[in-house]
Amino acid sequence: MKLSSMRDFVTVAERGSLRAAARQLEVSQPTITRSIQELEKDLGVALFERRAKGVRLTPMGEMFFRRSKAIRTEVARAQEEILQMRGALQGHITVCLSPVAHMALLPNTIGPFRQRFPGVTVRLLDSLLPGVENQLIDGTIDFYVGPTFEDMSGELTVEKLLDTNRVVLGRKGHPLANATSITELAEAEWMTASSTPRAQEELLPLFAKLGLPAPKLVFEAQSALSFLMVMASSDLLMLLPIHWSQAPVFRDALERIKIVEPLVAQPICIVQRTGLPLTPAAEYFCDMIRRASLHVHTLMS
Repeated sequence: MKLSSMRDFVTVAERGSLRAAARQLEVSQPTITRSIQELEKDLGVALFERRAKGVRLTPMGEMFFRRSKAIRTEVARAQEEILQMRGALQGHITVCLSPVAHMALLPNTIGPFRQRFPGVTVRLLDSLLPGVENQLIDGTIDFYVGPTFEDMSGELTVEKLLDTNRVVLGRKGHPLANATSITELAEAEWMTASSTPRAQEELLPLFAKLGLPAPKLVFEAQSALSFLMVMASSDLLMLLPIHWSQAPVFRDALERIKIVEPLVAQPICIVQRTGLPLTPAAEYFCDMIRRASLHVHTLMS
């Protein structure tokens, strides 16, 4: 099986047609067709269903596509690893950070990394683990930093970095800014993150434990910008990790309502594929994340 055939197959799968793949690879369409036919002959299965407009992966093709992407990524990673071990400072890494990791850890990571690897391009993603789990497994993403979840794949390794907790945030000058207990927030309206039910899962039991009616969950959003804009221009409250209240961009517009009830959050972790070594550049970025977490831990102690 040729690596060039695997490259052709992945390109056709991603572009959805032989013609588009040939155009991207700057070869003739008959060349791509022969390459796919040889690959299907080697494997003994059909990888594509021919359709009126383009092609679609068969079930066998879907499986082979996932493996092929991982192999292609590993070949590129191996080439970059060899170059970096020989002293080259070029390459690419892809890292996914949760919003909390962006705020708490990224600022103290960028400078040292850019100084050590000025020629390495960093692709930075903003997501939680469920949204990128498959990309970690197939090697498209080098590693993830943020909270995890219970049913994650056994192909991933977790390294705990930092414990954290949640706080209640509202706009500067919020009428309930001096509240000291959730009971004083019983009539407030709340905003939740639609990307994860975690805050909602914590709010509901907390209200129930105190004998309060269910909280008024009236607004959902996904992005940090949405959180900021909605809370800064309304009386909605939100349950968020403490680092949101410490980030300069939020600190000037929002304030923490210091309630006495403890609100523990999921720890921040590094997650990467088991047995998949990082390139020197990716490993250095990971080390800078670890160092930044020690700094944050010291500040919180």
